[in-house]
Amino acid sequence: MKVVTRMLQTEILAAVALTTTAFLALLVFFDLISETRFVSRAGSDSYGLSDALTHLAFSVPSHIYELLPICALIGTVFVMARYAKTSQFTILRTAGLGPGRALGILLSIGAFFTIVTFVMGDYVAPWAERSAQLLRAQHMGGQIIAGGGAGAWLREKQGDSSVIVSVAALQTDGEVVGVRIFEYGSDGRLKRQIRAGSAQVESGEWVLSQATEEVLPVSSAEPVMQPDGSLIGPIDSMRVTQLPEMRWQTAINPEMINAAILKPDGMSTLQLANYVTHLKANDQSSQRFELELWKKVFYPLGCLVMMVLALPFAYLHFRSGGIMGYVFVGILVGISYLLMNNVLGYVGNLRGWPPLLAAATPAILYTVFALGVFTHMVRQR
Repeated sequence: MKVVTRMLQTEILAAVALTTTAFLALLVFFDLISETRFVSRAGSDSYGLSDALTHLAFSVPSHIYELLPICALIGTVFVMARYAKTSQFTILRTAGLGPGRALGILLSIGAFFTIVTFVMGDYVAPWAERSAQLLRAQHMGGQIIAGGGAGAWLREKQGDSSVIVSVAALQTDGEVVGVRIFEYGSDGRLKRQIRAGSAQVESGEWVLSQATEEVLPVSSAEPVMQPDGSLIGPIDSMRVTQLPEMRWQTAINPEMINAAILKPDGMSTLQLANYVTHLKANDQSSQRFELELWKKVFYPLGCLVMMVLALPFAYLHFRSGGIMGYVFVGILVGISYLLMNNVLGYVGNLRGWPPLLAAATPAILYTVFALGVFTHMVRQR
């Protein structure tokens, strides 16, 4: 069985690699057309064609992460259908390749694809996505604009106070610009406001440059004499302080800023988990990011689901005609899986469904469906 296992693994890996390369070339071509609108020949520091090509290279890991589950299904369906058409799989079954053994071989290959998908999505793709954004920002103002111009907003509890932070953009060197900090007391009233042109985010504190601090209210200690000679009690006033440099203590770190600025699907599992913990600790809604976290966990496991879906194609019996129709069916099944995964994500976010349930439902349903079809075909054949 080692020879059979090696043969199936080699052919499936080759088919999946060829399918992924074909889809990847198509997506990169579309990206190239879209990227040409940023290309400019004005100035030595402009965004040129070589920069656009580098940006496309950085987009490859994200595309591989997105494509690998469905490409694993298409490649495996092609190999299994071809084995069924040429009666090779029937010969292998006669030689002792039982259903459980066949399923185990495909799951071992699926485990490899799962690991590759996880590494791409959790390590390579987030780094490449950030590098691509920094590359474009270096040639277009040197900043990554947060929230499409609306800024990134973060919240933190500091004792009895609640702090809301707004960041306009992120510099390529890690410095944040357009910082506004609002501190509210336990009664919900604004106590202090800080504005700064930029800030360096260090461990446990921010170093604010060109900061303006407004503290309110500050009660005067003495009564105030009115022009008619009457006295009124202490009044509230605002204290304004301008500093060239100011240190502000906070637990908000660069990873949290990146999480607020970058798209959730461009973050790693650990970053999403830390950001969800931060949101929950500060009584903020974490539904969207928690859903993305669980989708990040279950998406690589989709490769295993695809292997189970592909196995019934090996038990088909036909003697004439091409196998492309069966490959097309496999494509439709894979697309329907990805479509359900995305639709349940959006619906679950809108309806407030439990994130774990919304993320796990497609994998569970399609696994049960594939095992049911597989069991039925094994009993019939």
